[in-house]
Amino acid sequence: MGAQVRVYKRRIKSVTATKKITKAMEMISASRIVKAQRQVDASTPYANELTRAVTAVATGSNTRHPLTTEVERPTRAAVLLITSDRGLAGGYSSNAIKAAERLTERLTAEGKEVLPYIVGRKGVAYYSFRDRAVTQSWTGFTDNPTYADAKTVAGPLIEAVTTDTAEGGVDELHIIFTEFVSMMTQTPVDVRLLPLSIDEATEHAEKAGAGKGQILPLFDFEPSAEEVLDALLPRYVESRIYNALLQSAASKHAATRRAMKSATDNAEELIKSLTRLANAARQADITQEISEIVGGASALADATAGSD
Repeated sequence: MGAQVRVYKRRIKSVTATKKITKAMEMISASRIVKAQRQVDASTPYANELTRAVTAVATGSNTRHPLTTEVERPTRAAVLLITSDRGLAGGYSSNAIKAAERLTERLTAEGKEVLPYIVGRKGVAYYSFRDRAVTQSWTGFTDNPTYADAKTVAGPLIEAVTTDTAEGGVDELHIIFTEFVSMMTQTPVDVRLLPLSIDEATEHAEKAGAGKGQILPLFDFEPSAEEVLDALLPRYVESRIYNALLQSAASKHAATRRAMKSATDNAEELIKSLTRLANAARQADITQEISEIVGGASALADATAGSD
């Protein structure tokens, strides 16, 4: 066998091994998407209903709560960015990071200091490589987040919002995550969680099943609207962050499946191309050997005829 044929055989073997890995990762991601979608579907009604309840308290009373009241001149904003712990997911993490960069530029242009909070090793690595300060980060649970993880993330953020800016607190809380639209479409979005935007909250509440004009009834609050808000708003932030983590996890698995399918298809095409090249090289070697044999036989026949 010629040297060129051996080179092609080795490359075919290597690409075949890679194809097995990408195919396995594709199948694993496909199986995880189903579970992630179920979790998203289960958490969304709770998040919407809790948003509806907070909206009712905020609009059905005259209480000016710090978590629902706009600051006249906001100076600091916390931005929670959700990325992945692992790669091999196409542009999933990079698209979320780009959305965070756009939001940061907009907030900075408004005169606000941005405090980044990061979920996922990809986001942490991006900021670390550029020597950019990160207020707090969390890793290790992006593929399969739990409500306990959401509470862990929400705790410091709620504390930052309830703390005066002079003591290191913030006036606003934004979150950037990847919304799972379908198996083929995942879109990075940025949402302001706090102070609670009534228009945005109303939209979420309407998604929960209430019609327009039916979500803002008058209520009497016991013991008081302020105490109700104190109890509801942390749950509101936790539920929204949990839903965002689940949406991002489903989006990541879909992106990984799509990327691994593309890699598997490319490997198959490369194997076909290398096989054709190997066959052509082997055919050239055989043709050359036949030519050498025929030439040798002709030379031997000429030598024999000359001796006679």
